[in-house]
Amino acid sequence: MRTMAALVIGVAAYPDGNDLKNPVNDASDLAVKLRGYGFEVIVATNCRAVDMAKSLKAFGILLQTHDIGLFFFAGHGMQIDGQNYLLGIDTDMETETDAKHSSLPLDKVVDVMARSKASTKIVILDACRNNPWERRWHRGPGTRGLASVYAPKGTIIGFATSPGEVAYDGTGRNGTYTSALLQHIDTPDCSIETMFKRVRNTVAAASGNRQTSWEHTSLSGEFYFNLSIASRVAKYGGNALADQLYPVDPAKASDEIIAGLKTYDWFRQNPALGRLSADSASKMEADSLFVLGRNIYQAACGSARSAIGFIQSFVTRTTGFPPVAREALLDGMLFEVFFNATGDLRKTIKSGYFSELFELQRFEVLKGSFDFISETLTVAGADLYVLPGRDHELAASVSVKKLSEGFLIDAIYVDSKNILRQGDGGWTNDDGTPAYSRIDADDLSVALVEQLVVPSRSLRVTYTDSDAQRSDQLLIPYGWTVRKETIDDLESKT
Repeated sequence: MRTMAALVIGVAAYPDGNDLKNPVNDASDLAVKLRGYGFEVIVATNCRAVDMAKSLKAFGILLQTHDIGLFFFAGHGMQIDGQNYLLGIDTDMETETDAKHSSLPLDKVVDVMARSKASTKIVILDACRNNPWERRWHRGPGTRGLASVYAPKGTIIGFATSPGEVAYDGTGRNGTYTSALLQHIDTPDCSIETMFKRVRNTVAAASGNRQTSWEHTSLSGEFYFNLSIASRVAKYGGNALADQLYPVDPAKASDEIIAGLKTYDWFRQNPALGRLSADSASKMEADSLFVLGRNIYQAACGSARSAIGFIQSFVTRTTGFPPVAREALLDGMLFEVFFNATGDLRKTIKSGYFSELFELQRFEVLKGSFDFISETLTVAGADLYVLPGRDHELAASVSVKKLSEGFLIDAIYVDSKNILRQGDGGWTNDDGTPAYSRIDADDLSVALVEQLVVPSRSLRVTYTDSDAQRSDQLLIPYGWTVRKETIDDLESKT
């Protein structure tokens, strides 16, 4: 498995009216994306030059144990005497000499990465915005923007503009260049060079052809941010992982059952699953069994009695099945919880029988399936509180205040952080006071299982007042959520 580290810096709060609108958002949003792809990320925002240097040193240490390194900077950058410098909030702009010695030289960044053990080095610079100090320094137009940079072996450097041009700060949450980068970084199985070409096209369109992004590369291999599951999971074929592409063949026993389960008709689903036996399973291919497992879970979530019973008595029902057949069925059911018909991670899990499936972790003979799902979630870049399949516990502490009408939930802590926030469905009363809904402790636990993506056997919920755990009179902000925040969530706040 590839190991990846990133240093992401965004500086916006420049003094003397030279502040920028987007760089902190640019850094924060890209960090979310990178963590989603498995990067270990250091984030620094609105920092001094010395703090940028300290972050770079920590990044250099990380690169000694990681295969891929990425450096991103959004903010003011400039060239002085043909060399590029990235400015902190405290960079002394009185003279060019002062600026050189109170900023972060880009050459230092490139050198740290070149000397590391990382085989692939990526530098992305949204740092060519207009230099407000040009007039003070009596600079000519030839010194605008950033200068061209040599890319050492295994390095690609992406610039928001071509040398000598100026980038635009953007009209929305992100700068023009970073906005395009965030748009295209998710493209499945798209090489980084192709991604940058798409970014360039989007930047040109957004800027009316006034800004042209540019790269210099010496990469010798391919790098992809978003490798599709089909590209990274060798155990099953692409048509099984993205099962909307699976060709159902009614002449095959497995596919006859699958076709019955897909009808959403209980009178056809229930007898269809009755045809699955140890004998028939022994004649089925792994991909067919995997897709069958997906459809069993889907039918159970649709309240098909036979599918629910199959999950709840899985060990008994599959006694006598070949081990590989049993594993493929369970692999498919677990996969269906987290991945949709195109093989992409679901925004919210299919939670109907999530906890029931993970109760099967008690059986050592089924360990291979739980290893499979945890490894698959890892390569898919799932950003979760704990990794399902590893049987790690998660503790959630519910903070309550005793009121005359019950207990008010004012915080939910995980890893010492309050993760309770208002979601899209939240609102306040007409007088501006928070609106609350009622929930009992059992229903709260069920909701936490789904939103935290932790099976009930691995979730430990405690209350600051033990009486609240037995109460059916809990008050919680209307529209509450504890789901991990995404870029969409961050954008909705702006």
